Amino acid sequence: MTYALPSTAAPTATDPLACFGPIVAPRLAPGVDSAPYGRFTLTPHAPTIGAEISGVRLSGDLPDEVLSELRRALLEWKVLFFRDQDITRAEHREFAQRWGELEQHPFFEYTQPGQSDVDVATLAKDATAVGAENIWHNDVTWHEHPSFAAVLRAVEIPAVGGDTLWADAGAAYDLLPADLRERIDGLEAEHDWVKSFGSGMPADAVEMLRPQFPPVRHPVVRVIPETGRRVLFVNVAFTQRILGVTEEESNALLRLLYRHMMRAELQVRLRWQKDTIAMWDNRTCQHYASSDYFPARRVMDRISIVGDAPIGVN
Repeated sequence: MTYALPSTAAPTATDPLACFGPIVAPRLAPGVDSAPYGRFTLTPHAPTIGAEISGVRLSGDLPDEVLSELRRALLEWKVLFFRDQDITRAEHREFAQRWGELEQHPFFEYTQPGQSDVDVATLAKDATAVGAENIWHNDVTWHEHPSFAAVLRAVEIPAVGGDTLWADAGAAYDLLPADLRERIDGLEAEHDWVKSFGSGMPADAVEMLRPQFPPVRHPVVRVIPETGRRVLFVNVAFTQRILGVTEEESNALLRLLYRHMMRAELQVRLRWQKDTIAMWDNRTCQHYASSDYFPARRVMDRISIVGDAPIGVN
């Protein structure tokens, strides 16, 4: 089965996704209004996703009124950037804890030596431990309760390269043709970790962890409870197949949705500086860490926040 986006140029047999000219999506869900922010300055980096927040120091003693506005900004912009955040590891943790329970990543013991059983994970990449996060993904979708959000702090950055990109999964859904949205609204997909994290782990570790983390089913289109926004919830790293359709249609749909998510019009790109922090809503966007700085060194501290079970359209 072949699907195509409306375009100003007719799709071709070799490129059914051809779409030239304006590609503009709404930033907010229908019925959700934007309002000014009074506790900080917000500067958009792209039309629908990514905004820089200034006038706030991220520490555990943030006033509730500021945190409330940050929650609204995160829902509206999906990823928030904070510059010049010279905070400690403890303050990083205290800020993340204001958003919910912190997540212990079960695989860092094997993929990040020395980082087992911690909620602040130091991701140090250089010539001996190369960056391998350059694949579009939502974090931990192989879990029954994928991460709600992540807070990433730049500790040491290369002189050039090492940017991170995010793609707006809500705008991606909204820009699909109506018949394709209708086709995928009720579908589910299988997510798993063995082909990604498992590929870098000892076989006995995979065998030990497999009963704890079996494949899970999530809706292809996820609904965000706070806003009612529908977002695409499949990703190259962890989605294995769409259930309830033939293998041929599953492959065709996933290829199309992945290509669609890669449109530049849906993305924002961050050039890191030391003490920059990025926080993103893992439910509403995917991210990609550019691995173009080898053999230079890049060190980031990452905390993720426990999420809930995804809700589908039906």
